[in-house]
Amino acid sequence: MELRPHRKINRKVTKKIKVGNVSVGGDSLISVQSMTNTLTTDIKDTIKQIHSLEEAGVDIVRVSCPDEESTKALKTITKEVTVPVVADIHFHHKRAIEAAEMGASCLRINPGNIGANERILEVVKAAKDNDCSIRIGVNAGSLDKKLLEKYKEPCPEALVESAQYNIKLLEDNDFFNFKISVKSSDIFLTVKAYKKLSEICNYPLHLGVTEAGGLFTGSIKSSIGLGQLLMEGIGDTIRVSLSSDPVDEVKAGYEILKSLGIRSRGVNIISCPSCARQAFPVIETVKLLEKKLAHIKKPINLSIIGCVVNGPGEAAHTEIGLTGGGNDSNLLYLSGIPHTKVPSSEIIDKVVKLVEEKTKD
Repeated sequence: MELRPHRKINRKVTKKIKVGNVSVGGDSLISVQSMTNTLTTDIKDTIKQIHSLEEAGVDIVRVSCPDEESTKALKTITKEVTVPVVADIHFHHKRAIEAAEMGASCLRINPGNIGANERILEVVKAAKDNDCSIRIGVNAGSLDKKLLEKYKEPCPEALVESAQYNIKLLEDNDFFNFKISVKSSDIFLTVKAYKKLSEICNYPLHLGVTEAGGLFTGSIKSSIGLGQLLMEGIGDTIRVSLSSDPVDEVKAGYEILKSLGIRSRGVNIISCPSCARQAFPVIETVKLLEKKLAHIKKPINLSIIGCVVNGPGEAAHTEIGLTGGGNDSNLLYLSGIPHTKVPSSEIIDKVVKLVEEKTKD
């Protein structure tokens, strides 16, 4: 999908780092992340879930490592998947060291929670020795007690100060291969924190509205928060945090990027909400097409409009367009040019066939 002039986003150029074989920051694509919700010690189920995420198009996957058995499982998991694996570490510096040694491409830590500088040095050494990046993960729900005493409650200033403190810890230990997140479940707090951080640092930013909720509410909250930041050119990698199947996080992430013309994957369906003018059942048609075209990975735009009011105009901007017509005479367009008339009973089969033909490798 080409960007129209009024929709151009001037993205801030940040420092480029590597998370395994994926570049983050600089001129790299904005990557889409998710996190497994299986027990990491259940190696078979964790690998199976990561494979599902890979099929959905995930770029980076995070797994929780609360104990030594989990970090040891990474040795097998990382060899059986193609995407970089981030180890989610809290408090225990030994888990971070083990994860780096077992094949993790990145460590998600909050250096301030690791403890004494000697421990941070050990983690940094393990990261360097194993070509492992780090994500400084600041979260409003787990801010340092001193910051909470200073600011009385989580606020943008507190999140940014925590990030600055942790940035300095890594820089003082001669480590610069890291990205940062300053997440909150509150959209306003999240957006303000990321904007403040973006003004004062040049490291790549991992965007997310944490603990956003279920599939429906969480996708909306994340779209508002991440959308604002991305439109202002802020953000290098994203995760949509949902209480849902992790695959839904990847789908939502791509939909956010797709809607902003930043990155496309699969079929982008432009459809009307339907009304009394519709010449075929639009809602049912779109639901079926979404299901039957879910396997398509190559980007393509498809418009499904129930009548001639907006149908021809939308078809002019999509590779395949369908406009409802009277007397069961709907019109299919290819790249804005009328192609053939199709009865309502044949819409699904004809559209699916055309999409599959146009997206063949």
